[in-house]
Amino acid sequence: MSAQPDHTPRTPYAPAPGAPAELLARLRADRRAERWVPAFEREWSAALELSRSTFSLAALYEVVQDWQARLASAPAVDAFLASGRDDTAFVDAGEIRTRRR
Repeated sequence: MSAQPDHTPRTPYAPAPGAPAELLARLRADRRAERWVPAFEREWSAALELSRSTFSLAALYEVVQDWQARLASAPAVDAFLASGRDDTAFVDAGEIRTRRR
C-alpha cells in the first residue's frame, strides 16, 4: 500500500508575476475604467489580506483569473447588449464558477 494519492491533484492556475500590473493597465485603458479599476483594486486588496492570513496565493490567482475573463468577454457582452436580446433566462457566470469548485 502506498501513501500516494490515487489521483493527480489539479494544478492551480498561476498567472505570470507581472500579470496583475498588466491587467490593471488594461483595465485603466478600458472604457469601463471608472467602475472597473476601483472594483479590481478592492478585490485585489481583499485577496492580499486573505493571502497574508492563509499563506496561500489562491485568492490572488482567482482575482486575476476572474478579471482576465471579464476583460476577454467584454466585447461579446457589449455585442449582446447592443443586439437587444432578452437576457432574463441567463445564469450569473460567477454563480456557475462557484458551484463548479
